[in-house]
Amino acid sequence: MTRTEYPWLLPAELIGADGPELPGDRGPARTRRTVRDWCVDTLMFLVAAAIGLLVVESSEQAGNSETVVVVDLLVGGLACCALWARRRWPAEVAVVLAVVSALAPAASAAALASLFGVAVHRPLRPVLVVGGLSLVAGSAQTVLRPDPSVSLYAALATTVVMLLLAIGWGLLVRARRQLVVALRERARRAEAEAELRAQQAQRLAREAIAREMHDVLAHRLTLLSVHAGALEFRPDAPAPEVARAAGVIRDSAHEALQDLRTIIGVLRAPGAADEGEHPQPTLATLDDLVAESRAAGMKVTLDRRIEDPAAVPATLGRTAYRIAQEALTNARKHAPGTEATVELGGGPGDGLTVAVRNEAPLGEAPRVPGSGQGLIGLTERAALAGGRFEHGPTDDGGFTVRAWLPWTP
Repeated sequence: MTRTEYPWLLPAELIGADGPELPGDRGPARTRRTVRDWCVDTLMFLVAAAIGLLVVESSEQAGNSETVVVVDLLVGGLACCALWARRRWPAEVAVVLAVVSALAPAASAAALASLFGVAVHRPLRPVLVVGGLSLVAGSAQTVLRPDPSVSLYAALATTVVMLLLAIGWGLLVRARRQLVVALRERARRAEAEAELRAQQAQRLAREAIAREMHDVLAHRLTLLSVHAGALEFRPDAPAPEVARAAGVIRDSAHEALQDLRTIIGVLRAPGAADEGEHPQPTLATLDDLVAESRAAGMKVTLDRRIEDPAAVPATLGRTAYRIAQEALTNARKHAPGTEATVELGGGPGDGLTVAVRNEAPLGEAPRVPGSGQGLIGLTERAALAGGRFEHGPTDDGGFTVRAWLPWTP
């Protein structure tokens, strides 16, 4: 990728009032002509040569000497051949042909063609300079090589009109090309921004799924780990306790497998998961979470100071449920056998407060591996909901988790 291929990558100092500079504005842009370039250059060469021959014939009919006619013919031919270099050196060729056309009228058409090239490939200031020089040369030609059939004022007016037409046409072509370049740049930027937005949306979706997977599976797998650890540390436990622990392990494994299938279904085909078959938890289902924790042998006290949990918005209730779920999971992992208290309070306009406290661990607890991402995920959940999240040890050696979430009436 080069700057001549993508003009919008040019330095800022090269972009002025005329808009983005086009390839060739500050020198040779390419060494190979396209098919379109060959067609345009060939057409200009033929038109300039035809006009030059007409001018030479007119000069011969005006009674000029044979030497003057031959010189005009040779100079006109060389001027037409110089047009093949106008893409590489537009300003230089235009200046030379303007000076030559002042003495040889046969080079006038080639000079106009080169002036058109300057207007296309150069900014406005060089165009004005070369245009002024061409006007002086055209006026000098009218005086030095007058046409007997045309008055002086008519010849000067024709010269000015032809120069303005060449410059105006060239500026129009240049403006069109700049518009195409600007539209391409705008399309490229829009495509890049759309791709960036898609990547950000995909990243946010993956982070949401990762948080959901952690919150759901961590709760189930912690039950498995705790009860498996209890069986390992108490191989002589009574048969009813072993059977109860095995039942919890079986049920937790089944629920974890179901949750994992749901999440994998979302990853494979977003939106394909059946929300009716696997409803999202809300604050109304917090009783089931507490009951499940108690069935697993955990001491949990629920202090709910909300009149109607079903009136809590679904998104708000799901966030509060996940915070309580993760806090109970951490309490079961790091302080087994202790009592945990779940407190809920607030109302519309005041916000919803969720607090989970557990007592200090009793002795040395079994080591349960953890990723350390649970509290980080809860912080992100609370922040996304527009709330606050705090956590830390208590004075008596326990641990507390507290979150405040906005509740719009």
